[in-house]
Amino acid sequence: MNYKVHPTSEVHSQSIGEDTSIWQFCIVLSEAKIGSRVNICSHCFIENNVIIGNDVTVKSGVHIWDGITLKDKVFVGPNVVFTNDLYPRSKNPDWREVQTIIQEGASIGANSTIIAGVEIGAYSMIGAGSVVTKNIPPYTLWYGNPARHMGYITKDGIMLNKNLIDTKTGDNYEYINSELKKV
Repeated sequence: MNYKVHPTSEVHSQSIGEDTSIWQFCIVLSEAKIGSRVNICSHCFIENNVIIGNDVTVKSGVHIWDGITLKDKVFVGPNVVFTNDLYPRSKNPDWREVQTIIQEGASIGANSTIIAGVEIGAYSMIGAGSVVTKNIPPYTLWYGNPARHMGYITKDGIMLNKNLIDTKTGDNYEYINSELKKV
C-alpha cells in the first residue's frame, strides 16, 4: 500500500494510486478508482462508479456519486455538491445514472452545485457558490446562480475578460477550437 488512509476513514477500494492521501472520516466504496497523488480531505464520500484521475484535490465535505469522473489535475473546493439524478425521488424504479465529467485542470469553487449530466471543460473555473446547470467550455470563467460566462482563464490561471484581454498586462488572446493562445 503506497497511499495513506487516516485511521478514522473507511476505504474499500483496492484501486488507489501511489502517494494518495485520504484524510479523516472519509468513506470510499469498493469499485471507486482513484489515481496517484490525489488529496481527499476530511468528511468526503466516494461511491462505486467514480473515477478520479491523478493530481486531483478534493477538499472537505464533498460527496462524489456514481457516474462522476474527475480527470487529472482537477480541484474541487470545500462543500461542492454533485448530483447524479435529474429527477430525484426516494426509491424511484426508473432511476438512471447520469454521467458528469470534470475535464483536466478544471477548478470548482467552494459551495458550488454541479447539476447531473454536465461537462466542465478543461482548465475552466467555476466561482464559489455557483450553480452549474449546463456544459462549460474549456478555459472559461463562470460564476453565479445560475452560473454565467464571465470571462476566460488560461492554463496558468490568468483571468481574461470577455474580450480575451488580460486586464493586468493588456495582453491579448485568441480563443480558437476551444484553446486559448496569446496573440
